[in-house]
Amino acid sequence: MQVNEGNFLMVCLKGAGQVFFMENAVTGALFLVAIGYASFETGVWATTIGAVIGLLVATAAAKAFSVDPQSYRSGLFGFNGILVGVALPTFIAVSPQLWLYIILGAAISTVVTSAFSATITKSWGIPGSTGPFVLTAWLLLAGAYQFGSLRVVGETPKFTTDYTLGTETIPNALEVIEIFFRNIGQVYLLGSWVSGAIILIGIIIASRAAGIAAIGGSLLVLATAYVMKADPAVVSQGLYGFSPVLTAIAVGTVFLKPSWSVAAYAALATVTTVFVQAGFDALMAPMGLPSYTAPYVLTMYLFIAPRMFEAPHPHSPVTEHFLNEEQAPRSQTGAQAS
Repeated sequence: MQVNEGNFLMVCLKGAGQVFFMENAVTGALFLVAIGYASFETGVWATTIGAVIGLLVATAAAKAFSVDPQSYRSGLFGFNGILVGVALPTFIAVSPQLWLYIILGAAISTVVTSAFSATITKSWGIPGSTGPFVLTAWLLLAGAYQFGSLRVVGETPKFTTDYTLGTETIPNALEVIEIFFRNIGQVYLLGSWVSGAIILIGIIIASRAAGIAAIGGSLLVLATAYVMKADPAVVSQGLYGFSPVLTAIAVGTVFLKPSWSVAAYAALATVTTVFVQAGFDALMAPMGLPSYTAPYVLTMYLFIAPRMFEAPHPHSPVTEHFLNEEQAPRSQTGAQAS
């Protein structure tokens, strides 16, 4: 049976997959399973509910705004929304107002995605990627400090091991495996290593090359963090790894044509992201804001900007957006932001 590519559910699942650049509904479904498993493990279901709301609202908003049909079907407007839906319940206590905040934030992320397309993509040919999520989530979390109906909590998970508590400088073999998978799961702000393993399976289903890049990126993070003696409590939670993993996939397999030279270039970008992550964490902490995927976004922009290699289809930068007044009527065409 042929699947209707315009089916709303399929578009939403692809949107979930696009967090890791995968336009694959099965992969997106596995990512949702990973989010659900993390909620099952902790007993906190707010992040899963928020993820579903954010994904549905962002995708519906894109459809209502008559964005470019191909961009819509590819799920390119859903992935920032689902990240907003996961992030806000992670750092804000559950309340009726929180759900309204998520709905608003997801819809805003669609507009911001198009705004990124109208600016950095149009001017420099650089995809917005998760930049719209970072900007939207930063503004909303900062604003939450000013609203009495929203209570910022932002407590990071603690793992009761000697490594996490700082009495051991080198993790045992089991902890290394868990950290390896947490590096991947934390892209969705998930502290469960099992969720990270599920996500990696989803990536490999959609793209073997991207799966290899994710594995290599996570290993590079572990090696770099160990050599630089990064805070063990932060490393063990995977909080040094998620942005570098995204960088490894983006630079190594998505936005540049894969080759041995690109692999070396991606490795450099991945290690660079570890240092950018440390810098962002230090800069954002006094403001009470997490860095989210900003280290990945900045590093990706810097390493993609030179345009050293030809970007392969279907990940070429998008030049049109729904705010373009000169485009044809929306019933005929629209626009997108990646």
